[in-house]
Amino acid sequence: MNVAWNDSTPIYRQLRDRVVAMILDGVLKQGDALPSVRQVAADFQINPITVSKAYQELVDENLVEKRRGLGMYVTDGARDALLQSERERFLREEWPALHARLQRLGLDLRELLATTGRREAEDRS
Repeated sequence: MNVAWNDSTPIYRQLRDRVVAMILDGVLKQGDALPSVRQVAADFQINPITVSKAYQELVDENLVEKRRGLGMYVTDGARDALLQSERERFLREEWPALHARLQRLGLDLRELLATTGRREAEDRS
């Protein structure tokens, strides 16, 4: 995990969001252990209570489970659940503003997708 904390969001939320991103990106897979609270606190020079709070949110969301004496592990189905909730959130919160901006700028979605496809092909060459 790369660290660049911002002041607008509590660190425990940022840490939680980083773990979520790692699950979505496949860096952490179901059954994988999360780094220990002590290790994360030491690595990022933050209070262990902050790490515990972030991890507890993940437990509350059923994305990770506590295994007594063993640590925290990514639950089965965590990535699928995150994909579904993140897609719903994107469509509800981000897409309307993005769509409105595309319309204001007179950009056509098909044209944008075609441009992206060409750029990706050029990058592969």
